[in-house]
Amino acid sequence: MPERPARRTGNPDCPRVVFGVLVVGVTSYTLLQSMTVPALPLIQAELGTSQAAASWVLTAFLVSASVATPIVGRLGDAYGKTRMFVVSLALLGVGALGAALATDVRALVAARVVQGLAGGVLPLAFGIIREQLPVRRVPGAVALLSSLMSVGFGAGIVVSGPVVHILGYRPLFLLPMATALLAAFAAHLLVPESRARTGQPVRLLSAVALAGWLVCGLLAISWAPTVGWTSLRTVAFMTAATLLLVAWVLVETHVDVPLIHLDLLLDRRVLGANVVALLVGVSMYASFGYLPQLVQTPESSGYGLGASVAASGYLMLPTAVLSFVAGVLSPRLGRRLGARALITSGCWLSATGLGVTAVAHDHAWQIMLANALTGLGSGTSFAVLANVVVAAAPEGRVGVATGLNANLRTIGGAIGSAVLASVLAQHLLPSGYPEEAGYVVAFALLAVASTVAGIVAFTITERCPQSPSAMSRARVPWPARPGARGGRARPPEVVPLRGAGPPS
Repeated sequence: MPERPARRTGNPDCPRVVFGVLVVGVTSYTLLQSMTVPALPLIQAELGTSQAAASWVLTAFLVSASVATPIVGRLGDAYGKTRMFVVSLALLGVGALGAALATDVRALVAARVVQGLAGGVLPLAFGIIREQLPVRRVPGAVALLSSLMSVGFGAGIVVSGPVVHILGYRPLFLLPMATALLAAFAAHLLVPESRARTGQPVRLLSAVALAGWLVCGLLAISWAPTVGWTSLRTVAFMTAATLLLVAWVLVETHVDVPLIHLDLLLDRRVLGANVVALLVGVSMYASFGYLPQLVQTPESSGYGLGASVAASGYLMLPTAVLSFVAGVLSPRLGRRLGARALITSGCWLSATGLGVTAVAHDHAWQIMLANALTGLGSGTSFAVLANVVVAAAPEGRVGVATGLNANLRTIGGAIGSAVLASVLAQHLLPSGYPEEAGYVVAFALLAVASTVAGIVAFTITERCPQSPSAMSRARVPWPARPGARGGRARPPEVVPLRGAGPPS
């Protein structure tokens, strides 16, 4: 089907303005992902609910985002990335307001489901960057924006501690609400609409089947630590997830317009990046979720620092800072070392940090050193992975390809969190706190996952569109500029080269 011409709005000559709007929107989403983590005990107490029910404040967001991310990315490819970016941020703001006003845990969980529907902001932002920014600036912008996922997660935990201590948990939702709605309004006015829109509708059956197996699978993983991995409920939901997954694959191979092209899943250029994203999600999100619990454990338990909510947040500061540094430096290092080497190094840095946490957590400086290594490694991996996927994805499939990659991180986080919860549940003391051995085993498993991710990174194919300078180094002639003798410029050819250069 021929692409529809897009009505352009805003000022296309202001890439800094466009990128600034995207940064504010993505940051709002990542803050809401993590700010509730240290506040769960307070939410449980104020709403008079159980720990299991309070945990759904995180689980509901995770499940909703996992379902929405690939679907919203696909809608952006079809009907306009800027339009769906605005809609996603509006839903994020409405959900945050509902969470701030919630008077019981059910209302709060429902509001978190609405927030999770904004999960497509990151793949949509990647697609907008590829279309609206100058070619030479795409890798740096993608790397920095991707690293914000790690930065925002760590920063959310850092910020939430003082806010909860002074004002309670409800204001945690108000700042992201304001920034999300502001970014939505600014995007509507200032960000041009997509040039490439397929106009192909999303088939309802594909969306329902995808949502079905994701929801069933994630619910089974989330319930397993509480009811047991072999319980009837867990087995039933895992069986349903498997059957719905098979049904979804059959639907995708027979509908005229697939939601996710299965050939894209098997494309060597993105397959390795997707597996690495899953494994890094397992290690990073799970460690961020359980590290505050480790340092808040009273010293009377024989380990732990007895830290307050605010102090445990401050210990995450090295993660946020070094993730940002990694996002800034990754494009330049990628051009020198190659994407494969940089992703591998990032994964193994994270593995080292998680290994340090497993064996040395008796002092604050040890925790901060481990967090610094983990943040630097995860920030590097995420930044370069995003460039690999954006560069390899065909035109018109950027949203769904990056949405799938981001979604695998979220699914990995759910798997990692469930595994850690099960490990810690097997090592409970009479006081209700886990034994120290439980945390040692848990963080050692996360270190193994990050190590395996580094090994898988060796399979990533470094093949993507290149910049003028890179094309010159590869001795491939650069096409003529528009208006120059020889006609309009053609898009750069795809050539094998080290490093993830900027896409066309």
